[in-house]
Amino acid sequence: MSEARKKVKRAVEWPLKCKVEAKFHKARAATITLPHGEVKTPVYMPVGTKGAIKGITYDQMKELGCQILLGNTYHLGNYPGTETLDLFGGLHQYTGWSGNILTDSGGYQMVSLLKLAKFTEQGVEFESPVDGSKMLLTPEESIRIQNSIGSDIMMALDDVVSPLSGYERLEEATYRTTRWIDRCISAHDSSKSQNLFGIVQGGLNEDLRSISLEALIERDLPGYAIGGLCGGEAKEDFCRVVDQCTDKLPEDKPRYVMGIGYPVDLVVCAVLGADMFDCVFPTRTARFGTVFTRKGFLKIKKNSLRQDLTPIEETCPCSTCAKYTKAYLASIIQKEEAACNLLSVHNIVFLYKIMNDFRESILNCSMPDYVKGFMEDWHGGKDNIPEWVINGLKRGGVEW
Repeated sequence: MSEARKKVKRAVEWPLKCKVEAKFHKARAATITLPHGEVKTPVYMPVGTKGAIKGITYDQMKELGCQILLGNTYHLGNYPGTETLDLFGGLHQYTGWSGNILTDSGGYQMVSLLKLAKFTEQGVEFESPVDGSKMLLTPEESIRIQNSIGSDIMMALDDVVSPLSGYERLEEATYRTTRWIDRCISAHDSSKSQNLFGIVQGGLNEDLRSISLEALIERDLPGYAIGGLCGGEAKEDFCRVVDQCTDKLPEDKPRYVMGIGYPVDLVVCAVLGADMFDCVFPTRTARFGTVFTRKGFLKIKKNSLRQDLTPIEETCPCSTCAKYTKAYLASIIQKEEAACNLLSVHNIVFLYKIMNDFRESILNCSMPDYVKGFMEDWHGGKDNIPEWVINGLKRGGVEW
């Protein structure tokens, strides 16, 4: 065992257990035990930027079956700020949310939201959105903010880079991410009941991914994320990288593919052995009138739906489908704030149901049939399924 791994094992006893209950080829049905309860996987995690899902109350989230939601370190660090969070003893107490919380590191927002941000060895350097002054987010500061938030899972600050970058930039990000994980581990207040996940980098380069995997696994972290994807790469490459990472990541640790919320992507990645997923896509598209159905996307704002007295989907268990028709929803979309709530509830429940049904299909040994049925329904028949989906599923042992 290397000195790095010894150091981590001496310093931290991570408050996480992951029990894999059943498998089919690479796909897993597992239970992750965290400080605020169990999480059944595979699981979609809704994104609550400031600790809450837009337009949805915490009581609703509990009713929907939310086991874990995401908070944003950058935004929460700005408001309400660590002084307030420390006063309340963390985000759980501040908001009244009793379930699990995962927080990102804040680094991605520096790149996605701010024009003048760059990565240096110290951290992410950017201009303040308030007064334009120079600011710096370091691994130590990211962990300090997340310790104040009190999230059950903290993400390490990594060097975020497009998968389409050149080799030199990808190599730099790979090794810097490893150096930063050690700084994150050292900065973590181990008296806090929080888990620190590392993020595997390396872009689309197999050798760099292997280097990142080896370094992070050596540090014996409680869980691992697959980062550096969803940046315009070909879907075939996306599947290849996820497949490579899940092949190497430990069996007894959660595997989190960051930034995916498209239903087909979730299913493919779950087949490839991933456990956790997040994205703003389901709620963002709902706010613009798009909902998920077994037959694909449906635009609720279509005039043709104004006489349709059926729910979004007959078999959907959500409260929106139980109480409201497409005609009613079409009449209030873009007019009433309630429409955003109703459509967001449906999309979140739709993804929960996909993940729950996928899990049950592993437990009852029918996963290939479930996946093939889902893909045929979504794409309107086997002949319409994209080649990358066929090939991705094949990597996970699902073939027609």
